[in-house]
Amino acid sequence: MTAIASEFSSSHRIPGWLPPVLLLGVAYLIVPFIGTSYLFEAILLPFLALSLAGVGLNILTGYAGQVSLGSAAFLAVGAFAAYNFNLRVEGLPLIGSIILAGLAAAAIGIVFGLPSLRLKGFYLAVSTLAAQFFVQWALTKFSWFSNDSASGVIDAPALSIAGIAFNGAVGRYLFSLTVVTLLTFLAYRLVSSQSGRNFIAVRDNETAARIIGVPVLKTKLLAFAISSFIIGVAGVLWAFAYLRTVEPAGFNLDRSFQILFIIIIGGLASIRGAFFGAALLVILPLALSRLGSFLLGDVFNSGVLDMSQRIVLGALIILFLILEPDGLVSLWDRIRKRSAAVFGRM
Repeated sequence: MTAIASEFSSSHRIPGWLPPVLLLGVAYLIVPFIGTSYLFEAILLPFLALSLAGVGLNILTGYAGQVSLGSAAFLAVGAFAAYNFNLRVEGLPLIGSIILAGLAAAAIGIVFGLPSLRLKGFYLAVSTLAAQFFVQWALTKFSWFSNDSASGVIDAPALSIAGIAFNGAVGRYLFSLTVVTLLTFLAYRLVSSQSGRNFIAVRDNETAARIIGVPVLKTKLLAFAISSFIIGVAGVLWAFAYLRTVEPAGFNLDRSFQILFIIIIGGLASIRGAFFGAALLVILPLALSRLGSFLLGDVFNSGVLDMSQRIVLGALIILFLILEPDGLVSLWDRIRKRSAAVFGRM
């Protein structure tokens, strides 16, 4: 009977590509028609942008083992570079501005990734703070980046590709979903390729990787470049599709830590982990706000909410590091396997 059940379960195993295809089908064909403006503006748009940023950082930190605390700097480079390319290069399509913005972020990432050739661990993490402080200082100091705006605030251009305008919350959601889907697929192919295996080899043991012929220096800089490119494009989505207007102060160190927490909670070295972590960090403030207002009423103001969010988030990170170091994605896989085993016995 056990052999028969095992044969039955293996013959009816769900293909790995089917769940994401079904999820994309729901995201494209159902959500736009039933979702409310609040769902798109407050949940899905920030979720998509932060998920993509998490994918980018996970390539660098989760797969290549290079710790970075400057993710918000690359978000800012992407947002402000796309704004300036769109503003100053006449006739450049929006998709061209986004690609060039990603390349600009990749170039900055390579520059600030050079210390990784000598530094590791905590020392490398501290050195990446230079990117965070330098980029924020440059965007604030030189008004040219914000088209001489006195406040440094930039307004997003209209989202239009090949004559198709992505207006309203639904249009911006579909635009973001398409960009995130494409880059996530490319990231998945990358980490499944020889380059991805080189990332893991460098992360696990640089000396052993060098002995077996892995170009360690090139691999590290490639990880910084690709990660920064993806995070830069996420910055474009954050500015153009979600907020629609941003300032340099919006890309502060807190934002860098937020993206780092996403991959820690979601799961390091996992593309899916970025989406699990982003979902939790987007929903957590909303859930705390509703719960606090219900329990404490007017006492639970924005200041209390911010402090409560920090406390709960800190506690979650400690719990995950101790009890579930592989993150939510590992917890999800374990629950799924146990459920399959239970149903297989029935």
